Amino acid sequence: MTSMRPAYVVQIVTPKKFILNGLWFGPKKPKRAIIFVHGLTGSAFSMQRTVGALVDAKTAVITFNNRGFEQITSIKRMRGQKTEYVTAGAAHERFTDCSDDIQGAVNTVRKAGVKNVYLAGHSTGCQKAYYWASKSKGGRSVKGIVLLGPLSDYAIALAEDTKGSLKKSIAHARKLVKSGKPHELMPKDVGPWFVCDAQRFLSLYTPESVEDTFPYGQKKNPKLMNSVSVPTLVLLAGADEHGDRPAREIVRWFEKHLNNGRVAIVPRVQHSFHGGEKVVAREIRRFVTK
Repeated sequence: MTSMRPAYVVQIVTPKKFILNGLWFGPKKPKRAIIFVHGLTGSAFSMQRTVGALVDAKTAVITFNNRGFEQITSIKRMRGQKTEYVTAGAAHERFTDCSDDIQGAVNTVRKAGVKNVYLAGHSTGCQKAYYWASKSKGGRSVKGIVLLGPLSDYAIALAEDTKGSLKKSIAHARKLVKSGKPHELMPKDVGPWFVCDAQRFLSLYTPESVEDTFPYGQKKNPKLMNSVSVPTLVLLAGADEHGDRPAREIVRWFEKHLNNGRVAIVPRVQHSFHGGEKVVAREIRRFVTK
């Protein structure tokens, strides 16, 4: 059965003049708005069942295509009175550009007159939400952050590296970057990992990368995470197929390092949280209405 949900089309212009397409679900003048940051290769249409469960008479949800949507694509950037196409997509994305993308979304919602703004990230969107918060005075322009399925890609890569190819792949990526080819795609046979360019491979799969925001697989102080004090709700999928360890272990790590927030497990759901949307919405609604 086809489901239909009304939405307003939103055009987000970031501070650096990139044009991002978005959707505004719910009332035009809500009491609160939740900006949703999708994960690797996701889009404005990701997690729609969760979005639908969150929207009500007082709550709007804004989804948008950040620069990491799909695998390889293009977006527009304003150059004076003209626009140009720029290569984008998760395979070529520079992770740190997420700060500009999210700031554009926050500015758009603020300009619409919404005072109570929240940020919700799924998967890689979790890292992006916290990176943005670390670069925007601790995220003080939002009331809270929701992390749905925050995992360490480096920890996952180590668990999947059954043939010992990760070290060689990292060396190959570093060689490409050093030779001035950061956006050359990695060979498809490097391992069981996401096919992307050299700089993104290093961003995803090296321990010193800023993208490894939640380094529960390493014995180090999570400095970026510690710099964020905004109230945070962390929800982990109880049967996450990408997790390299039981969700309970990751919960304990977050409980130890989270500055200001709460951690919970949504039982029996995988990384997409499919089947647990009502539980997720209930937890988020409780968080934003406190």
